Amino acid sequence: MPRVLLLLPEGFEEIEAITPIDVLRRAGVEVVVAALAPGIHVTGRCGVTLHADLPLAAVPAGESFDALVIPGGPGVRALRDDPRVVPLVRAHAEAGRWIAAICAAPLVLRDAGLIGAGVRYTAHPSAANELPDLLPDARVVRHERIITSRGAGTALDFGLELIEVLVSAEKRAEVAASICT
Repeated sequence: MPRVLLLLPEGFEEIEAITPIDVLRRAGVEVVVAALAPGIHVTGRCGVTLHADLPLAAVPAGESFDALVIPGGPGVRALRDDPRVVPLVRAHAEAGRWIAAICAAPLVLRDAGLIGAGVRYTAHPSAANELPDLLPDARVVRHERIITSRGAGTALDFGLELIEVLVSAEKRAEVAASICT
C-alpha cells in the first residue's frame, strides 16, 4: 500500500488538505498527517480544526513515504519559515519520491530548488510574482516526480492525480466514479 506524508501548518487551506486526504484514503493509500507545530490539533484558514496523526517532529527520521503532499493557504508562510521543511522536501526528491504541492505551496518547492525555469508547474495566481514561469491556466501539472495544482477549486483533480501516480489510472477512475465526478 502506498504511503503519503501530508504536512499541516496552522492556516492551511482546508479543501486543499482534506480533499486529497479523503480521496487518497478511498483509494487505499495510507495518509499520515503531520502537524508542523508541536501539537496535533491544527486550525485552517477558515477555522476548521483537524486532528493530525502526529507532529512532524515525531515522524521517525528516514521513515519512507511514497509521496510528500503540501497544501496551500496562509500556512505556506510557516512552511517556508520552518527549517525542517526544505530539507524534508529535498530528501524526498533525492530519494525519487513524489512531491505534490497545491496553491501557494509550490513556493516551498521553489525554495527547495525543485521548480523554476525548465520545469512545468502551476500554482495559485497570488504566487506568480515569485513563480513567473507557472502555467496559469493548468489545473494540475505533472512534471517528472512533481505534481502541482492551482488552488482550492482544483483540489479534487489534484487528489485524483495523486491516486493515478501512486496506485493506478483504474483506481483513479473508480474513485472518481464513486464520488460522481
